[in-house]
Amino acid sequence: MASGNDWIKNRAKTAGRPDREARFQIAGRALGEARRRNREAPAPNPAGDFGDGGTAELGEVSGADTGGSGCPILVEGKKDVVALRKLGFSGVIEKVNRGWNMPRLVAHLYEQYGTRNPIDGGAAIILLMDWDRTGGRLQTALRNRLQALDVPIDENLRNVLMKAMKPEGRTVESLAPFASSLMPLILARLKEE
Repeated sequence: MASGNDWIKNRAKTAGRPDREARFQIAGRALGEARRRNREAPAPNPAGDFGDGGTAELGEVSGADTGGSGCPILVEGKKDVVALRKLGFSGVIEKVNRGWNMPRLVAHLYEQYGTRNPIDGGAAIILLMDWDRTGGRLQTALRNRLQALDVPIDENLRNVLMKAMKPEGRTVESLAPFASSLMPLILARLKEE
């Protein structure tokens, strides 16, 4: 006759970790925040205002007013871009694997995005490499080179996903199969603001 402990161990193996829902909540919140920062910033309309009836001055628009700050996300390759698009990211997503060497990529990022996000004053780039060994090395190399140019980077999304989604996968592209589970959590985070 099997003891109660054996049943618990077998059930844990078949049902997965008991805290999966809590981990998905954490991942959904982080993805929602990154998605909000990634959305395109508003452009002034021909009348010179930002759709508010002319009450804002040209430099006064903020990401909080419109929900986006146009912060680009840097990922490893095409499949990572597809996975983020499935999760509803609509802003700029840059790829590391574009046939350029590291110094040229860093120079491009510095010239294109500068040292601060002009909308929210936060980090200029969200760095999201895979959370495997190669991704860790890329993350470190890019972080060091960008910070040498005084470009602050946002690594919060990767740090959260590395802990919350590790049992499900070790890559950004492994998020795609969980899009249906994560989307309601991401949208809930976006509605909070």
